[in-house]
Parts: sequence; C-alpha cells; structure tokens
Amino acid sequence: MTRMHPFTRAALAALVITPALGACAARSVERIDAATVTDLSGRWNDADSRIVAEALTTQSLHSWAAPRPDQQGTNAPVVIVGAFRNRTYEHIAMETFIRDLERALITSGGVRVVASREERVEVRDERADQQEFAAPETRARLGRELGAKYILQGDVTAIEDREGRDRIRFYQIDATLIDLESNAKVWTGQHKIKKHIEHGWFSR
Repeated sequence: MTRMHPFTRAALAALVITPALGACAARSVERIDAATVTDLSGRWNDADSRIVAEALTTQSLHSWAAPRPDQQGTNAPVVIVGAFRNRTYEHIAMETFIRDLERALITSGGVRVVASREERVEVRDERADQQEFAAPETRARLGRELGAKYILQGDVTAIEDREGRDRIRFYQIDATLIDLESNAKVWTGQHKIKKHIEHGWFSR
C-alpha cells in the first residue's frame, strides 16, 4: 500500500475542515416587524425609547395637560421638546428618543409641538428664499411662527448591579416641563425600567 506523505494528509484534512468551518460561520439575517420588542443585550434600545416616550406623554396629559374643551386644536398648549441628556455609561441615541417624544405628543392631540432650533434654521432659510423667488400668492408669510409656551427637558440615568452571571440594569428617565416666560416648572414626570440579565457560562 502506498503511504501518503504527512503534508498531503494535512492538506486533505484542511480541505475537509475549511468548508465545515465556513458553514458554521455563515451569517443568517431575518427581517422582523419594527414594532417587535427585542432585547438581546439588556441595554437601552428602540423599544425602551418608544415605551418611555409614550409613558411620559400619558403622564403629562393626565396631569398638567389634561384635555379640556377649550384646549383642543388651535387652542392646545404649545410645546417644544428641548434637550434630553444622556447621563448613563452607555451610548444612547437621544435624537431617536426625542423624535419618539415628539411623535407621541403630536399623536396625543393634547398639545401642539413646534420645530426644534436646528429645524427652524432650515425652515427660515426656505421661507427667506421664497420671498425672493416664489410667486407672491404662494409665499410663506414672515412673522407668523408659532411661539412655544413650554419647553420639555430631561435626562436619562442608569445604575448597574452585577453578581456572578446575573446583572440588574436600571434606567430612570426624568422629564420637566418649564414655562418659557416665567421659568416655572409646571410638570415633572418620571419613568423607570429595570432589567434582569442572566449571562451564559461563556458570555462576557
């Protein structure tokens, strides 16, 4: 029987093993409904952002901005969503959270929401451009902006407790509504999230 050179045997073994390793390393991607609540790492995610925005909106409408017949439509309070500061140890897309807050407030119908400072710059540039180039009957008029009466601000803080493979991650979101003319705090709200994460033996 012809003996196979050791190098040849190693090469053949590599040819067999390589496809198997490639199969194990293959990536699988599945599209799911964007509204599905997923929590892979236990960190702040899109579901937390949406849930907190809706909870704070509900709190404010049931206390400070309780719907009344004389405060609907064009008479509803005017609010601008200001800065929400991330005071946690992790990255949080605060812009996404602010958009979720604006969406929840607008959908509620209990308040009117005006554009942010950055958005107003672009809108004003467009309005100024129209004064020169648009037909008079189609121009957006100057000096017709809706001024906000209140500004909504807040922050997100977090605490983590760990023991062995178990971890508790706690988030606290505080929001304050301030009267822009008097600086009076007319409403404060708070929402808390606590997550228990259990890691496998080989998780880091």
